[in-house]
Amino acid sequence: MVTVWTDRLPVCHSLDFDVGADELWAAISEPGNLNLSHPFCKSNDVIQWQEDRHSDRLVYLNGRDYVRKFQTWEEGSGYTLLIGEEGGAQSYVVWQIDSPARGKSRLTITVYPHILANLPKFVAYIPHEIWVKPRLKKYLDSVISGFRYYLRNGESVPRDHFGKHPWFS
Repeated sequence: MVTVWTDRLPVCHSLDFDVGADELWAAISEPGNLNLSHPFCKSNDVIQWQEDRHSDRLVYLNGRDYVRKFQTWEEGSGYTLLIGEEGGAQSYVVWQIDSPARGKSRLTITVYPHILANLPKFVAYIPHEIWVKPRLKKYLDSVISGFRYYLRNGESVPRDHFGKHPWFS
């Protein structure tokens, strides 16, 4: 099943943190965590948050309403999820934590977007590189930077703090 999702053209972004992996994991695995750390989040409400089942609703500042359905949950190291409008096209997302040094961590998010997924790769490649990838990379940088802001400052990231985004603001 994963092959279906990972056969798409991905967009990946990483940032380093001055906190250990345990602290970063606590931030990204907390129910409703996007309310504190996501600069384009209007609301992030839990649908289900149990040991083996996790899902939530993310409403963006522009009203776009997505459901995140977690597919895997690797305690302390990351998870995978499907995100999209309920009943609509889904993007596959991988959140991964690494520990490059003691007291340091790195968060990497890789998105396999649904946009252009129905096109052959050779046709999708140029629009992906010039239109999807730059916008998605800016989005991922803002999301990961939001977690870094929250962990550094101990307060919610202001909305649109790293700039507005044409898809989500």
